[in-house]
Amino acid sequence: MTTNERRITPIQGLGVVVGFLVAVEIASGVLQGYYTPIYPQIAEHLDISEGDINWFEAAQLIVSALAIPLLARLGDLIGHKKVLLAATAVTALGSWITVVAPSFTTFLIGWALQGASIIWLPLEIAIIHRRTRDSGRQSLLTRRGAAVLVGALELAVIIGALTSGAIVDSLDMTIVLAVPAVVVTIVLVLVWFGIADTPGESSGGIDWRGLALITLALGLVMAGLVLVRLDGADSVRPWLVMVLGVLVLVPFVRHERSVVDPIVDVDLLSSPHQWPIQLTAFLFGIPVLGGQIPLSTFAQADPDVRGYGLGADSGFVSTLIGVYVITLAIGAFTLPITTRRFGVRRTLILACLLVALGYALWLPFHDSTLQALINMAIAGIGSGALVASLPAAAAAAAPPERTGIATGMTNGTKVIGGAIASSIFAIALASTGSIDKLGEESAAPLSGYLVVWGVCSGAALLAAVALMLAPKVAFVGAAAQG
Repeated sequence: MTTNERRITPIQGLGVVVGFLVAVEIASGVLQGYYTPIYPQIAEHLDISEGDINWFEAAQLIVSALAIPLLARLGDLIGHKKVLLAATAVTALGSWITVVAPSFTTFLIGWALQGASIIWLPLEIAIIHRRTRDSGRQSLLTRRGAAVLVGALELAVIIGALTSGAIVDSLDMTIVLAVPAVVVTIVLVLVWFGIADTPGESSGGIDWRGLALITLALGLVMAGLVLVRLDGADSVRPWLVMVLGVLVLVPFVRHERSVVDPIVDVDLLSSPHQWPIQLTAFLFGIPVLGGQIPLSTFAQADPDVRGYGLGADSGFVSTLIGVYVITLAIGAFTLPITTRRFGVRRTLILACLLVALGYALWLPFHDSTLQALINMAIAGIGSGALVASLPAAAAAAAPPERTGIATGMTNGTKVIGGAIASSIFAIALASTGSIDKLGEESAAPLSGYLVVWGVCSGAALLAAVALMLAPKVAFVGAAAQG
């Protein structure tokens, strides 16, 4: 075999792998986009109020946040394909439970189990990163693969949203809810047969004590956030619960630094190579996970009644969301071009600044559909680039045996940031949960939305500052390979 043949073969094999992984991201996009337009119908199907849908979001975020450390560690330990397969199986199980659920509680359990899908993209990027090890262009090919995956994800979000909106009024709800379950089940089969199994590269076992401590810490913090929604910001109980959660991190960090194979490599995540990326992911979670529902409710607000809003119906809101998702895909697909032109670090900074600018523009410009489209497009391009680049950057800056935990924690920190933001925004929007359709007499004030946009913009700006202050050595590995 010639030198050229050796260089071409890994890339050709990579194309097949990425093709199967694209199917996983299509399923992920369906899960993320399919349910949003049909929340009212789901509430009617379960005979619950629309306000109870808040519990779906809370339950899934809790499961996602708690699953990431264990699944990421297992990926490094037993192999990324095995864990991807297991996470897909759990997600499929949760999806089918929602189909046959006889009650709100059962549906909630199924919905929460779908949170296992949070680990899909980090595991996929870890698979690509390992697959390209001998290519001589590991970081570059990983970023390209990530861009394709995220682009497929965002396009599938649009397809999912349009599909559910088109069939919800003509088909029985059981059939409607079965569509995502069928998609995830098909993907489970594709992963089983289409992705080569490789052994894990990390040694040791599972740090069960560390897992228990981080589960307790995250569980208390998330419980406190739920209590803020239930009791209001004036109650002492939620703040005490959250403080207890933060205090548990002290023994957790001490324990993790004392064991050989920690569930979360604290030293790795706090190193100059990782902390800027992880902090950026946390701050990015605030706008990308916490800021979307307020944008939707603002667009539906009647300006003649409230004095603000776009007065859009649910169909047009779907169009606005579609435009936003398209710009996310553009940001993801153009990532290889921007990183080649500006470098990894500057691309990350530029993406953060675009998100900050897009949300900052909402403060003075929120009176027309055109203004909304421009604001969302700017933020969307930056968000798409960050979604694709953060896990890849974390993988490039991590040792080979720790790529799973490094990429997984970018999603973990993002989820935690989004959960915190969701609670803050619920308080800003009258402490009732921003997904509620409030009566006009209890509608959120415009000042609440200004707080949401200001926090989203400020978080993205802080992320850019963190990347600017980070030592250049944090991106040397990625730049050298790209």
